[in-house]
Amino acid sequence: MDHAKRMQADIAVFPELCLPGYPPEDLLLKPSFIEGNQKFINRLAEISDDIIVIVGYACRDQGLFNSAAILCNKQIIHIYHKQFLPNYSVFDEERYFQKGDSNTILAIEDLRVGINICEDIYYAAGPASIQSLTGAASLIINISASPYYGGKVQERERLLCTRAVDNRTNIFYVNLVGGQDELVFDGSSMAFNENGRILARAKPFVQDMLILDLDFDSVQFARLEDQKYKNQRQAQKSSRVNIINTPYKIKEKTKDLKPAIDQYTRAISCPEQEAFDALVAGTRDYVLKNGFSKTVFGLSGGIDSALTAVVAAFALENENVNAILMPSIYSSESSISDSQELSANLGINHIIVPITDIYEVYLDSLKHLLETTQVNITKENIQARIRGNILMAMANEYHWLVLATGNKSEISVGYSTLYGDMVGGFSPLKDVYKTMVYKICRYINKKYTNLIPEHILTRPPSAELKPEQKDEDKLPRYELLDRILKYYIEEEKDFDYIVKKGMDPEIVKEVINMVDFSEYKRKQGAPGIKITSRAFGKDRRYPITNAFKLD
Repeated sequence: MDHAKRMQADIAVFPELCLPGYPPEDLLLKPSFIEGNQKFINRLAEISDDIIVIVGYACRDQGLFNSAAILCNKQIIHIYHKQFLPNYSVFDEERYFQKGDSNTILAIEDLRVGINICEDIYYAAGPASIQSLTGAASLIINISASPYYGGKVQERERLLCTRAVDNRTNIFYVNLVGGQDELVFDGSSMAFNENGRILARAKPFVQDMLILDLDFDSVQFARLEDQKYKNQRQAQKSSRVNIINTPYKIKEKTKDLKPAIDQYTRAISCPEQEAFDALVAGTRDYVLKNGFSKTVFGLSGGIDSALTAVVAAFALENENVNAILMPSIYSSESSISDSQELSANLGINHIIVPITDIYEVYLDSLKHLLETTQVNITKENIQARIRGNILMAMANEYHWLVLATGNKSEISVGYSTLYGDMVGGFSPLKDVYKTMVYKICRYINKKYTNLIPEHILTRPPSAELKPEQKDEDKLPRYELLDRILKYYIEEEKDFDYIVKKGMDPEIVKEVINMVDFSEYKRKQGAPGIKITSRAFGKDRRYPITNAFKLD
């Protein structure tokens, strides 16, 4: 707010529920939490002299509302309550909030400004339309907490462009940024004119201040020439709007602000960059906001732990990233050398802790209980759990946060060891399919000149828990596996539909059964960053105990 005043801004806008954080979940059921949130809104109001401030918070007013407080002249001059409460995917706002029913228009001298919140602008006949048509608002301000997934930024652009053109109005869309548990908010705030043209963007995945001067005369000319707009306005006459006269005089600007405005105008270059930026932002915020400064993970020489290492190194200072190399009798020499080379390229710490002797002690202690001398699933998992124990020991000793390194493909079908490679306080790649892991790594190597050793990208994936082991001994090729998983998890398609897409019925059946059986593992896994339209966790809720099985 202070910076906005120095920049001679008339209105400073902050995102949806930015004061209590989004989503606050059951904290909203604590009276002291709501009271604290109200106390801080009052404190912000006290410094709202010489500016209008719009800020998202939770308002208790004969019920609890997801609200936008409008602050001016050291007062709360009005409160807008969100009308459309999402209750799908990761959202459960109807659990906590009541729906608002008033369409707010701020009258600032001759300018009319409509205020609404996130989902409100998704509906063609919703608040934005009423505020523009009935209330003649020349500017719609939408404050939002819209979490990221691949393609979401482009979806929003198309939606907001349509709203701007349909209502012949400027739209200023202000989105939350940063990580909150499994969600990461990309920011990507945007301003549109009445023709749907993007005037400016805020930077994605980092906090940014976007300052913009808007021209409202062009809105009036566009409305005079647009017969569709005039017809729509006639049809909207029955809708009610709440005009709030604002005790504020628009500033005469005394200096040219343009040299001080750093506006981001480029779109993100590719899906791989977008996903990588999301992983870095989500990991950084989860680590730091939860009181950690350092991380630790197992670096195996495989591609998943390599990408985890890169994400951690970009998210934190290099000296705060610790990789543990834990070779066994089945580890190849290249696994160790590739891991050392990657650690050197990233400038992160690495420690070698061989597990062969520990493994032999386990086998000797359990020899009277083990039914075979062959390396079976029991002996494979013992190795994974030894590694998990070592990582947790380092975490306890040095207050490091353990990062699990599994990807979505493996987690989907249970190709992971509970209390072994699933050990961790956070799982950055939890929602990243194996094929996407490869794509992101190739993007990183192209942009940062072979940061990841090429051999890591070209070697066949292997857990290296027994001689000559390959992932594809137990799983379909990852290209095929990921296609099936996307149909089954993200699109909720059933067996018959997937088979009709030309895939082998036996493979489809096997994959579906593995996904369903592994629910108990996923329920015990670490949280991770959502980057697809349907992630495990709040996004996809299935019971462990059920009798619904594929015949």
